[in-house]
This record gives sequence, structure tokens and C-alpha cells, in this order.
Amino acid sequence: MADTPDSARGVYMISVAAELAGMHPQTLRIYETRGLITPKRSPKNTRLYSQDDVERLRRIQELTGELGMNLAGVERVFELEEEIERMRRRMRNLERQAERVRDELGRELERVRRSLKHELVLYEPPSQALTPRKARERSVRIPVRRPR
Repeated sequence: MADTPDSARGVYMISVAAELAGMHPQTLRIYETRGLITPKRSPKNTRLYSQDDVERLRRIQELTGELGMNLAGVERVFELEEEIERMRRRMRNLERQAERVRDELGRELERVRRSLKHELVLYEPPSQALTPRKARERSVRIPVRRPR
């Protein structure tokens, strides 16, 4: 079974990445200088772009070309997208944590219910005035077992 390709692995040289993204190699260098893209480096320090990098370059081109943003706007969009992704991860973590706590509380509630089952007795105090004396004498005591 062949390994699935890693979209983050740097495999394209700058000329190939530029062609795939539909831009000039110098533009890629400018984007790298601005911190919009960070290609991997080969042992001989050659820029190696991944498929993820090419997709990011296409996104930059979409934001600048079609939406008319400048590079500062693109930087801000990327910052906000990263912040949204961090918030989504945090929300997923909090949801998992809340689910664990809910399950734990449910188990604890059931445990408490079971432990109190023998102790809970409906009690209505008899009114001495309304209860005949013989009935009071015939009262039955029910022992309550308490787990230790």
C-alpha cells in the first residue's frame, strides 16, 4: 500500500510553485519576505514549496486580485483565519471536556441515587389528635439500612 502524499511536504522548486500558482517567482520571494509564505528549505538551502504553500499562494492571489486587497489586508485576513482556527480547536476541546464532566456528573448522580435509595422514606408525621391511641400503639417501625 503506497503512502498518501503529505500536502505540507516541500516538493516544488520556486519556478514550479510559481507556475502552479500562476505568478512570477519574484512575487513568491516578495511574499516570503512579508512572511505570507514560508517554504521549506533543502539541505542546499533551495526553497521547496508544498501543495499547501501553492494553495496559500492561490488564496493570496484571490484576495489581492479578485477582492482588491493589499498585502497588509492579506496578512490581517490570514491572522484572523488562524485565530478563528485556534478558537475552533479550543471550542472542540471545551465541548469534549464538558461532555466528560456531564458524563461524570451523571454517573455520580446515579451513584448517589442508588446509595440513598434505602434511606429515602416518605414520612408523614401522624397527628396525635387525629390518630386513635390503639393505632399509635400498633405502629410499625421499618429499619433503614445505610451503606458504609
